[in-house]
Amino acid sequence: MKSTLITTERATRRLRIALCLFVAMLPAVAAHAQSPKLIPAWDASDENNVEHIDHAAWQKILDDYLRVHDSGVNRFAYGALKDNAGDNAKLAAYLTSLQSLDPRNYSRAEQKAYWINFYNALTVKVVTDAYPVASIRDISESLLGKLGSIFGGPWDDVHASVAGLDLTLNNIEHGILRPVWRDNRIHYAVNCASYGCPNLNPTAFTADNTEKLLDAGARAYVNHPRGVEFVDDDFIIISSIYKWYAADFGGTEKSVINHLVTYADKALATRLRKFSGSVDYEYDWSLNRP
Repeated sequence: MKSTLITTERATRRLRIALCLFVAMLPAVAAHAQSPKLIPAWDASDENNVEHIDHAAWQKILDDYLRVHDSGVNRFAYGALKDNAGDNAKLAAYLTSLQSLDPRNYSRAEQKAYWINFYNALTVKVVTDAYPVASIRDISESLLGKLGSIFGGPWDDVHASVAGLDLTLNNIEHGILRPVWRDNRIHYAVNCASYGCPNLNPTAFTADNTEKLLDAGARAYVNHPRGVEFVDDDFIIISSIYKWYAADFGGTEKSVINHLVTYADKALATRLRKFSGSVDYEYDWSLNRP
C-alpha cells in the first residue's frame, strides 16, 4: 500500500512539472487567452430606459470592509466579512439581485457600472468563501487549477447566471466589458484581489460617476510604483497589466508609455516623455488583505 502511494505521489509531481513546462513553452497561447472576444448575446441595450440600478448594498460592504491604506494599496478584510454571517449574506443577496436583472434592458452607461460592480462584488464573494488563501490564484474548481497555482484562479469557473446565461469572471471582463466598451480604463476598475492590481474603488460605480472614477483610478495606479517605477533613467518597471493587455494600450511599448504619460503627474510625465531605455514587467499576486 505504501509503495502504491509513493508511486502515485511521484506520478502527480511529474504531471505538475510536465504541465508547468508545457505552459512555459506556450506564451502566445496565454496571451491569446486574454484577448477580448465579444459574447454577442450581451451586445444590446435600451437607451430609452432612464432607470437606475441600486448598488447601495455593495457600497455598504465597501464602507465596512475596504481599508484605504497609506501605502496606496487598498486592502479588503475578507476574514472579517467571512466571520460576519449577516453581512456575508447581504453580499450574496446583492449578487442575487444583480442576477435577477437583465442588464440589456438598461442604458449602456447603467450597464457599464452594473458589470464593473458585479465583477468586483463577485470576486470578493469568491475570495471570502475560500478564505484564508494567500492568493486568488489558489482558488479554482478546475482540475488544472487544483494541480498548482500556475493554472489556478477562479476566472473560468461559473459563479453566476444572468438572463439564463452562465457567467464566469472572464466572461464579464473579456466577453462583455472590454469588447463592448473598448475602454482601456476598465483595467483600472475591475479588481482581482491582488496587491499588484489597481485598487478596489471605495465608491460603488454608477452611471453618473463611472467616467470620473475611471479617470481617478487610472491616475492613482499610474502614479503608484506598482503601475510604473523608474529604476534609473534608462530602466523602468511597469505593471504586467500593460503586457498582458498590450493591445488595449496601443499594442507597443511606445504606445503604453504614451498612455502612462496621459495619466502621470507632471514630474513623472516629463520623465516618461524623455525615456528611451529598457522596460521590465512585474505583478504581485499576493492577496490584498489587511
